[in-house]
Amino acid sequence: MEVGTLRDTFNQVVKKQRLSHSKSQELIAEVEHVIEQALVDVQSDHDHTFSFDQKPLFKNLKNNLSVSLNQIKVVQKDLKVNLNEYKKIIEKTFHPDLAKAYKNIDLDQYVINQIIVAQLYHEGQFEIGDSLMSESGESEEVASLRLHFLEMHQILEAMKSHDLKPALKWISANNEKLSKLGSKLELKIHALLFVDVLKKGNKKEAIIYAKTNLAPLAAHHMEGIQKLMGCLLWIGQLEQSPYTEIMCPTNWAELIQDVTQEFCSMLGHSGRSPLYVTLLAGIEGLPTLLKLANVMAAKQNEWQAHWPVPIELSKYFCFHSFFVCPVSREQASEANPPMLLSCGHALCNQSIHILAKNTRAFKCPFCPVNVKVSECRQLYL
Repeated sequence: MEVGTLRDTFNQVVKKQRLSHSKSQELIAEVEHVIEQALVDVQSDHDHTFSFDQKPLFKNLKNNLSVSLNQIKVVQKDLKVNLNEYKKIIEKTFHPDLAKAYKNIDLDQYVINQIIVAQLYHEGQFEIGDSLMSESGESEEVASLRLHFLEMHQILEAMKSHDLKPALKWISANNEKLSKLGSKLELKIHALLFVDVLKKGNKKEAIIYAKTNLAPLAAHHMEGIQKLMGCLLWIGQLEQSPYTEIMCPTNWAELIQDVTQEFCSMLGHSGRSPLYVTLLAGIEGLPTLLKLANVMAAKQNEWQAHWPVPIELSKYFCFHSFFVCPVSREQASEANPPMLLSCGHALCNQSIHILAKNTRAFKCPFCPVNVKVSECRQLYL
């Protein structure tokens, strides 16, 4: 069940609880009024004796209290029904024993600590990272990583204040490595600074800036520079120009993300937090794993080398093209490439030969078409 559905159910329970509280308060107020009125009627009898005439008064009081209390019970019962329903949804969504969803693997505690330290440095939590590194043991590799991430965060902090000098200095020092990565960072930075000059309305100053900073980049970024030069025709009217996207406020945030991504790439790290992505992927796949664990436990089976069912993850976790054979459940490789059948379905090469059983043809496992092995063509990802 999706988190959104659980949230909607929770909001319904909250709404029902508020209505129940409001209605209960009204009924309690009515009960207080009935009791107070009965006291007034009793006190009006100066003899303070329970005469025959007072019996209907107490009988009426009893009936009124009984009605009010029953109404309160009905309100509370309705709320209890909603709470029990929500409880069932929670129990269905959040399994209490998560240990069933994973296999016991012996992990090197030192390596785990280094991964967490690297994660903290990646996020700029240097003080916490230093404390953990000190407690877990010194590591020259992680210590070196700290210096790199410290430089990165100093650049990012300066960029948040629209100071691009540290970023340009870092790009100049690593120009050769960035060129091999096909980086466009230098162009993007100078484009933002060029736009700042254009906003001032000084065409001469903008041309001088372009000749000084953009012209040296023309060999690799001519198309982008030509677009920037077109902005000169709209100086003073950029908001009405065809190039309004270069003035978008999000360009600064995107540039910060690009710097983070390429800085990490140079270090051999992912721009996304590796530990965060790993945990998020585990959380997303957890419902399927738990369901699989319960089914396997009921059949008294144990975990195998490969999952018997696919673990579907969102596009956020797609980093490259891959193919998983729907028959063998194995991911394709160079030794076992994906093959396109004449019917349009795809299987891994090994699965095709197993299905063919040394014959020239076999029946597709997903449709009634007979496929010739010789007609199968390799797919390239």
